[in-house]
Order: sequence, then C-alpha cells, then structure tokens
Amino acid sequence: MLKDKQQEQNRRAAALGKLLARPMQPQQKSTTVGLQSLGLDSERDALLYVPKSYQADKPAPLIVMLHGAGGDARGGLTPFLHQADDAGLILLAPASRLKTWDMLYGEYGADIAFINQALMQTFNRYAVDPAHIAVEGFSDGASYALSVGITNGDLFSHIIAFSPGFMAPQMQQGKPQIFISHGTWDNVLPIKRCSCKIVPQLQRADYDVVYQEFHGFHTVPTEIANSALKWFGK
Repeated sequence: MLKDKQQEQNRRAAALGKLLARPMQPQQKSTTVGLQSLGLDSERDALLYVPKSYQADKPAPLIVMLHGAGGDARGGLTPFLHQADDAGLILLAPASRLKTWDMLYGEYGADIAFINQALMQTFNRYAVDPAHIAVEGFSDGASYALSVGITNGDLFSHIIAFSPGFMAPQMQQGKPQIFISHGTWDNVLPIKRCSCKIVPQLQRADYDVVYQEFHGFHTVPTEIANSALKWFGK
C-alpha cells in the first residue's frame, strides 16, 4: 500500500517536471571513482563520473549533464569530462528515454522519472554538496536544462545552457544562477530567435544570468565550457 502510494506520488511529480531526490547522508557509501554505469537500463543507461579526488567526508559539487537530440549519456558528459578531476566534480549523465527529452514531445514524464532515479542512486552512494548542484545541457538538452532547472530551482543552484532553443518550465522554484552561451553563426538554433529572446525573459523574471556569445556554429567551444565551469566554481 505504501509502495503504491509512493509510486503514484512519483508519477504525479514526474508529470509536473518535479524531481523529488535530494542530497542525503549516503546509506550505501561507495569509494568507486572514475566512469561507471548505474545499471538502471540495459540500452539507455545513465553514466556517473566520480573524480579521483573524491572523499566521502567532503561533499562534492554535482552537475547533471543532458545530451542534445539523438545523443546519449556518453555524449552528454563531453563538455566537462576532461576537467572533472581537476575541478573535483561529480558528473551524472542520464540518457533520454527516446531520441530527445520528453518535454520536447509535449509533456514531462518518463525522463523526469529516470533522472530522479539516477539522482536518488547517486545521492545514496556519494556525498554531494547541496549548495553546488547544477543541471547542464546542450541544444535540446539546454532547453531541457533551463526548463527542468527553473522548475526545480529548490534543488539546482545553477543552470548551464549551451545553445538552447527555448524554455518551458512548469513553475518557478527558487532562483538558480544561470549561464547561457550561443554561437552567432548557429544555423541549427539561430541565436536571434533563441538566446536573444530567452535571456531578456529570464532577466525580466529577476534571474541572475551570465550570457556569452561566441563566433561559431552549433557547438560548445572549449573556452566556453571552461568559462562555465569557472563560473560554477565561484
């Protein structure tokens, strides 16, 4: 009975784009570092990267990394994977259930439930700093990061959106800090109809936004990724 009630609560939360997982004192402490699968799905799993410097008595910052359309968990890790050890970051990269994120098909649901499951497992095994939890994404993943990050601003302290197309939060919770970048030559999600509209909307809603344009196409240049990490680490 209690299990059915919990499942219904989780289903309703997922439909609203809400993540229920929260950092906790790990119950199943792990000392495993490096790249690992969470074993939540046989085909489209979530990947976790734990830095070599991780210590159970020192909660680490966490970034949830969301791939672009047609991508997967490994692709989602790309912007920050090589900097994770130096920055002491835990990276969590879920894969969308379909080719892109549920909200892009019209409603929240399965992907929120999967991300919540991945977060619960991560929080149960590793100590995470609740004041430094970000959601990051590129392209469709950036649109999803903005939408989910604003909806769950009581969980995420920071949002990093590389070349987003739009945002569709279900509600506003808290006031996460936001970093957005976009290429001026982007021919996939043109800057004029995307970030040039998104950034003023966020500023009018009183969000603290750092916005960086660069001369380039639909990509995440290394210098932009480094800039975002430096901003997150302040």
